[in-house]
Parts: sequence; structure tokens; C-alpha cells
Amino acid sequence: MNPLQFVVAASFLCTLGGGAALAECQIADAKLEEAILQRPDLHGPANRQTVKDLRSLRDAAFTLWSYGRHTDCERLMANIRELIAGPAMTSLGDNDEDAAEEQMAARDPKVRRGATEGRRDQKGALPLVDVDGLVLGLRADQIVGAEVRSSDDRIVGEVRNVIFGSKDRRDYAIVASGGFFTPGKDSIVVPIRSLKVTEERDSFFLPLPDSEIKSIPRMPDKDYQWLSDEAWRNRNDALFVRR
Repeated sequence: MNPLQFVVAASFLCTLGGGAALAECQIADAKLEEAILQRPDLHGPANRQTVKDLRSLRDAAFTLWSYGRHTDCERLMANIRELIAGPAMTSLGDNDEDAAEEQMAARDPKVRRGATEGRRDQKGALPLVDVDGLVLGLRADQIVGAEVRSSDDRIVGEVRNVIFGSKDRRDYAIVASGGFFTPGKDSIVVPIRSLKVTEERDSFFLPLPDSEIKSIPRMPDKDYQWLSDEAWRNRNDALFVRR
């Protein structure tokens, strides 16, 4: 059910008198998208992450609602409404850098780059599939957040972003390694067509061993200016040509 369907369904149930609990958490009432549209301070590059964070909180509220946690959903929506009504989020927050780093570390994945947990050498392991050979295609939510492994089955990182629809039809996965971080730091730019995927679509594989991946140049900037640098992309893409 998409967010619009959810709003319609919730309104219908409340009209029937069977939605007393649902009325406790009205996600549409926060008018988040309207607020983003009406506040010029949320339109600039400096607040791009702010907008993403607000939308992530809204999505989390919907998840709570879908699991029947209506009180928690409303509590989160109250926080969202306060953030929308308050000053720009870039002016808020804790300035204790040590405390911030400790909090960020708590979100780091426990399985580190280079860890060997693969099953490719086990008897009965199904062959990998070329991404561009998938019969049913690949949804964005199947690749964003998925783990990425080297050809020798070592963890490289995970997909943190995807780029589709470039003028020359070269699509990319931004693969980040080393913990929870913003794409652009310790990230590599991987042509999606160079990837292979398991039958379950839970792990993606590069055509390179881990020892070679370590030497691949990192994404040069987090604002994706490199997309207009054809020479850099040609050099980068050539590194992932299947051997």
C-alpha cells in the first residue's frame, strides 16, 4: 500500500466508525510535503539532507502505524510537526563531536569489509545471474542497501545509492564500505551492468577480487559532478569489465 492509498484507507475506516485507533495517528495531517514546498530555507543544497531526514521520519511513522503502534506513530508525528515548525534543522543538534561519533558508531554494520561469510563454495550453491540478464528486472529497493561482495566472496560494502537514466544509458551503483557513512566518502562507482546477483537477490557481486577492489579510485565528489566528467567515467568503468 503506498502512502496515498494509506491516507484514503485510514479516512474511510474512520468514517465508518471503526477507526478510533487509526485517528490517533494521522500522517497526512503533518502536511510535510506542503511545508517543504512552502519553506524556501528547505530548498537549498545546505538543507537537502534535512528534507531527506524529515521524509525518513515520516516513512518510519507509517511503518509504526502499519504494525499497529498508533501511539508511537503519533508521538513521532508530533516530533515531525515540531521540527517543521521550528528553525532550520541545520541550526539544531548536539555540538559534542565525541558524543556524535559514538552515536554514529552504534549504527555501523557489525560485519566489516573483507569478512568472509560467503556460501559460494558450498555444495549446491546456485550460479550467479548477470544483472542485465534478469528476466523480471531489478527494483531499486532490491539493490539499495544490499550487500556487495568481491568475486572471491568477500564483503566489499553495500549499495547506498543508484543512478539511473544518464544520457549515455550508463547506470551506476554507489557502493560504500567501512561503516555507516554518506555516499562520497570511501565509496566506489560501479556500473550496474557489471554486477552479478544471487538467485535470491540478496547479494551482489563485482567481477574483481577483493585485493583489486581496494585499489579502485574513490568517487571524486559527493555532489555527483563526476557524472559530467566522461573521461573519469570511462577510466572508472573500464576497471569493472568482466575478466
